[in-house]
Amino acid sequence: MVWKNPWYNPSLQHHSPDGFRNIDAAGHQPGDVERWRKERKEAGLPKSPSLGYDHFIQQWWQPVELNERSEDGVWWLGHASVLLRLNGQYLLTDPVLSRRASPLPFAGPERKTPPAISVDSLPRIDALIISHNHYDHLDSATIRPLLRRFPELAIFVPLGLGDWFRRRGAKNITELDWWQCAIFQGISLTAVPAQHWSMRTFWDRNRSLWCGWVFEGTTQRFWFSGDTGYSPQLLDIPERLGEITAAALPAGAYAPRWFMASHHMDPQSAIALWQQMGMPLAFPIHWGVFELADESLDEPVLELTQALSNVASINDKFRILKIGQYLSL
Repeated sequence: MVWKNPWYNPSLQHHSPDGFRNIDAAGHQPGDVERWRKERKEAGLPKSPSLGYDHFIQQWWQPVELNERSEDGVWWLGHASVLLRLNGQYLLTDPVLSRRASPLPFAGPERKTPPAISVDSLPRIDALIISHNHYDHLDSATIRPLLRRFPELAIFVPLGLGDWFRRRGAKNITELDWWQCAIFQGISLTAVPAQHWSMRTFWDRNRSLWCGWVFEGTTQRFWFSGDTGYSPQLLDIPERLGEITAAALPAGAYAPRWFMASHHMDPQSAIALWQQMGMPLAFPIHWGVFELADESLDEPVLELTQALSNVASINDKFRILKIGQYLSL
């Protein structure tokens, strides 16, 4: 039987009868994947960090230190995993704490930096938020122990991911489309557009939606962008929802740019977007853990540092965090 999108709304541009799509034309031409893989293999990419993996870990990793203060703040746990404390609630995004971003325990991208915290060491998690279904953002090996520890956990996902969580015993699931909003414990959670795609098997490409999230508390409006390429459409988010006070912006998995740019922002695009949205407090994510593209682990931070050197005298609110580091909002 041919699968049809049960959420299909012909009035919405990002919907299609057989799934979801980006509003801006973004994708690859036939043969692009093979070309990338061939060039990657011939060049022996990705290379190790310039001073080796051990030095990179010493410089850019630390274990999470939970504090007892009640202020709004955020811990970057590595890649797109963010622990956000807002209005006294703990929100966790895209947690991947296992050894690989893969459906297989013996193959696929292996983490190069240790988890900054374990599931057992997390504080009480009030809400779990997922941006899309790729293995480096939706990790069954992390979700299962989370659900065992927090069986009543509130879960917020884009359209199409509810059944995945129900099969794992989750009870409190909210699925949202772009621009839809839910209220949880006084916090507004809005699913917002991202330029990306979804796929977990060979048979489910773009059958579930992808998104970023805006969390609005009493004094903060925090944008977790998930995984996205640069698009002018992203500026609709602060335009529609109001000024962003803090943001987690992706800046990794971008090389080669001719292949990756449609779905992943590079450091220069992340800085440009940050400037266009008024230069709020921000930090880069989606780097430092997995070698998903051709750049080395340390290239994003080197390029970010260079890109920021031109604006640091104007605004120093774009903070490059260590994995595990805390940032007060």
